[in-house]
Amino acid sequence: MSLESFPPLALFAAEADDTAKLLLTMFIVFASAKLLAELAERIGQPPVVGELAAGILIGPSVLGWVHPSDFLSVLAEFGVMFLLFRVGLELRDFQLTKVGVDALAVAVLGVIVPFAGGLGLTLAVGHPHVEAIFVGAAFVATSIGITARVLASKGLLEERASRIILAAAIIDDVLGLLVLALVSSVAKGDVNFVELGLTSALAVGFTLIVATWGTRTMTRVVPQVERRLQGGGGQFTLAILLLFGLSLLAIHAGVAAIIGAFLAGMALADSVGPRIHDMTGGVTEFLVPFFLAGIGLHLDLSVFQHTRTLVLGLLFLLVACASKFIGCGLGASRLGWPDAVRVGTGMIPRGEVGMVVAQIGLGLHVIPKDVYGLVVFMAIGTTVVAPPLLRLSYRSLLKPAAVGRDLPRVG
Repeated sequence: MSLESFPPLALFAAEADDTAKLLLTMFIVFASAKLLAELAERIGQPPVVGELAAGILIGPSVLGWVHPSDFLSVLAEFGVMFLLFRVGLELRDFQLTKVGVDALAVAVLGVIVPFAGGLGLTLAVGHPHVEAIFVGAAFVATSIGITARVLASKGLLEERASRIILAAAIIDDVLGLLVLALVSSVAKGDVNFVELGLTSALAVGFTLIVATWGTRTMTRVVPQVERRLQGGGGQFTLAILLLFGLSLLAIHAGVAAIIGAFLAGMALADSVGPRIHDMTGGVTEFLVPFFLAGIGLHLDLSVFQHTRTLVLGLLFLLVACASKFIGCGLGASRLGWPDAVRVGTGMIPRGEVGMVVAQIGLGLHVIPKDVYGLVVFMAIGTTVVAPPLLRLSYRSLLKPAAVGRDLPRVG
């Protein structure tokens, strides 16, 4: 089935100019994501699951209404940036050094165990070593956007386990960068350890500097900006400039833009008022469905026409979930069993990060299309199963009235 099955929409799409086609695409993605999010809530599931399912439903593998595009990728990138910025704004008095030791243990074991799991599984089913190390690298990175969305919607960002997850995800991004750079160099046959070391040092330095001094700097800067600007939107202007500025610096430092966005929100958490939370919350609610549905759009069900591929896909998903859960859970073991379970569960999603690694491997011609499909399935599968598991692991911390439904979402 495709858009041509609905003559009014097909006629509109055929006769419309480029702007109208983009608006039609946005309408379909946003409407389907919100509709399935509402349906997910009604059957007791987190809205995230519905938004992901919407991307799969309207994507190439099912209805074929919408296909991945550069335009949707840009909207998705902005969506996850604003989501992490909004999460950072909620974390008052959050200092990375307070949870640094536990977060570091979670991140390190959350890299080692999944990499070994992905590498071992791929070798065990008969794939070459280069393919295996790329799959291992895809198993490493955590997509914090999914977990942050769930925790924020339930008002759980202030919990100890949630703070460990967020801090560990920052460290995980730096470690994942190092692993990906090393694996890509091995695939090209040219490993430059000096360059890898400098990139890692720059990434770590940028993260530590902003996390350590960002909040105290903004506490002094924000009142000065408010006094000097004549208009009424001084705080919002500063917030957006800091969001884009630190995201850009993060990319140049070698980490993901979303880390810069999160650090920007964290730096402003103690110095901006409720109005900024409301304004950025509205932008977030508009853009995040494009991020979540965009992940589902990339699922290609055609690679699972053969039973062996389907079994391998399920094995990839099982090992990916178990390895992150075990590795990160062990890293958080000194926090006690309940928090260790929450941390292990919160680090499971791979989302768009795993797909980026797979795309790099495909571009370097070191993994074939069937393995690429398996990795994408793993990335989307972990993203889908994580929200219900998170809900279960945090169940004891929810108020009775909130156990059966989500709390009001951020914004």
